[in-house]
Amino acid sequence: MSTRDSAVFAHRYRAFLFDMDGTLLNSIAAAERVWATWAERHGLDVEAFLKTIHGARAIDTITRQALPGVDAQAEAQWITEAELEDVEGVVAIAGAVEFLNALPGDQWALVTSAPKALALRRMQAAGINPPAVLVTAEDVASGKPDPACYVLGAQRLGVPVQDCLVFEDASVGIRAGEAAGADVMVVTSTHLVPMVTEHPSIDGYERLQVQRDEAGLLHLQRLA
Repeated sequence: MSTRDSAVFAHRYRAFLFDMDGTLLNSIAAAERVWATWAERHGLDVEAFLKTIHGARAIDTITRQALPGVDAQAEAQWITEAELEDVEGVVAIAGAVEFLNALPGDQWALVTSAPKALALRRMQAAGINPPAVLVTAEDVASGKPDPACYVLGAQRLGVPVQDCLVFEDASVGIRAGEAAGADVMVVTSTHLVPMVTEHPSIDGYERLQVQRDEAGLLHLQRLA
């Protein structure tokens, strides 16, 4: 176990904050089917474009393209409606359901770039019960890598964000967690290419266990 790993596993946290896509569930195939259709319609290089979509809000992804005459809000709505219709192949990351079910309900939140309706639809498809606290695309003016979403998630749980552990898979989300001042755990289950990161990483939740101490703090353990 590296020094960075040791620090996270030795620390006690007030709460855990989870990204959704790629972190708690795998929706890559569904998302890429929808976005590939959109990219083809707008004459983009589909293969190159699909590498840029993960972890960000749809409206931010579309705005970045700077396409002339395109109404980003309307296009983002089209993406959301198409993604709501296509959840084929959306599955939970290994061990995620059991891990979440073991957490106290008031000590974890979902912080996703997806709109609320899509977040609920994908969690349902993956068999994940939604938490009491969700921060979704509609809740912030600026999406990841802006840290506002993680700060808001901690606020809604009533804890300082610096006392939280963020679980993320995408570079924009990792940067958001860092900027918020939280510790970060990188989930690599859906990565086709290894990510170079200074943060500790897991490829799933099957070997993770959480303990709650007498002060109500969460202690993460890696099983042998």
